[in-house]
Amino acid sequence: MPTYEYSCKACDHGFETEQRITADPLKTCPKCHADQLIRLVGTGNFILKGSGWYSDLYSGSGSASSTPSAESTTPAPTPSAPTTPASSD
Repeated sequence: MPTYEYSCKACDHGFETEQRITADPLKTCPKCHADQLIRLVGTGNFILKGSGWYSDLYSGSGSASSTPSAESTTPAPTPSAPTTPASSD
Protein backbone atom coordinates (compact mmCIF):
# COMPACT_ATOMS: atom_id res chain seq x y z
CA MET A 1 0.00 0.00 0.00
CA PRO A 2 1.30 3.49 -0.77
CA THR A 3 2.09 6.01 1.95
CA TYR A 4 0.43 9.42 1.64
CA GLU A 5 1.43 12.65 3.36
CA TYR A 6 -1.22 15.01 4.72
CA SER A 7 -1.13 18.51 6.20
CA CYS A 8 -3.85 20.39 8.07
CA LYS A 9 -4.46 24.00 7.02
CA ALA A 10 -6.04 24.82 10.40
CA CYS A 11 -3.37 23.60 12.87
CA ASP A 12 -0.42 22.89 10.51
CA HIS A 13 -0.26 19.28 11.73
CA GLY A 14 1.50 16.96 9.28
CA PHE A 15 1.45 13.17 9.18
CA GLU A 16 1.79 10.13 6.93
CA THR A 17 -0.65 7.27 6.51
CA GLU A 18 -0.92 4.13 4.41
CA GLN A 19 -3.97 3.98 2.18
CA ARG A 20 -5.15 2.01 -0.79
CA ILE A 21 -4.81 3.75 -4.12
CA THR A 22 -8.57 3.55 -4.61
CA ALA A 23 -9.36 5.07 -1.18
CA ASP A 24 -10.70 8.62 -0.98
CA PRO A 25 -8.35 11.23 0.52
CA LEU A 26 -8.77 11.94 4.22
CA LYS A 27 -10.62 15.13 5.09
CA THR A 28 -10.63 15.39 8.91
CA CYS A 29 -7.49 16.21 10.91
CA PRO A 30 -6.83 13.66 13.68
CA LYS A 31 -5.35 16.40 15.93
CA CYS A 32 -7.82 19.33 15.74
CA HIS A 33 -10.73 17.51 13.99
CA ALA A 34 -11.11 20.30 11.40
CA ASP A 35 -12.05 19.44 7.83
CA GLN A 36 -8.94 21.21 6.47
CA LEU A 37 -6.67 18.32 5.38
CA ILE A 38 -4.83 18.42 2.08
CA ARG A 39 -2.88 15.54 0.53
CA LEU A 40 0.70 16.51 -0.24
CA VAL A 41 2.78 15.29 -3.13
CA GLY A 42 5.41 12.99 -1.62
CA THR A 43 8.49 11.30 -2.94
CA GLY A 44 7.15 7.81 -2.45
CA ASN A 45 8.99 4.59 -1.75
CA PHE A 46 10.67 2.51 -4.41
CA ILE A 47 12.20 -0.78 -3.31
CA LEU A 48 13.63 -3.37 -5.64
CA LYS A 49 13.14 -6.91 -4.36
CA GLY A 50 14.27 -10.22 -5.73
CA SER A 51 17.45 -11.66 -7.10
CA GLY A 52 19.42 -9.70 -9.65
CA TRP A 53 18.93 -6.23 -8.15
CA TYR A 54 21.76 -4.59 -6.29
CA SER A 55 22.06 -1.28 -4.47
CA ASP A 56 24.83 -0.11 -6.82
CA LEU A 57 22.43 -0.38 -9.79
CA TYR A 58 24.43 -3.12 -11.51
CA SER A 59 22.49 -6.32 -12.03
CA GLY A 60 25.45 -8.62 -12.53
CA SER A 61 28.23 -9.79 -10.29
CA GLY A 62 31.87 -9.96 -11.30
CA SER A 63 31.80 -7.04 -13.70
CA ALA A 64 35.04 -5.12 -14.03
CA SER A 65 33.42 -1.75 -13.37
CA SER A 66 31.97 -2.79 -10.01
CA THR A 67 35.26 -3.96 -8.47
CA PRO A 68 37.52 -1.20 -7.17
CA SER A 69 41.01 -1.01 -8.63
CA ALA A 70 44.16 -1.06 -6.52
CA GLU A 71 44.88 2.56 -7.48
CA SER A 72 41.63 3.87 -6.02
CA THR A 73 42.03 2.02 -2.70
CA THR A 74 45.50 3.33 -1.80
CA PRO A 75 45.45 6.54 0.22
CA ALA A 76 47.06 9.63 -1.22
CA PRO A 77 50.29 10.72 0.49
CA THR A 78 49.85 13.59 2.89
CA PRO A 79 52.28 16.48 2.59
CA SER A 80 54.41 16.97 5.68
CA ALA A 81 55.01 20.36 7.23
CA PRO A 82 58.47 21.86 6.69
CA THR A 83 60.70 21.43 9.72
CA THR A 84 62.69 24.31 11.16
CA PRO A 85 65.65 23.89 13.48
CA ALA A 86 64.83 24.53 17.13
CA SER A 87 66.44 27.61 18.56
CA SER A 88 68.27 27.30 21.85
CA ASP A 89 67.57 30.21 24.19
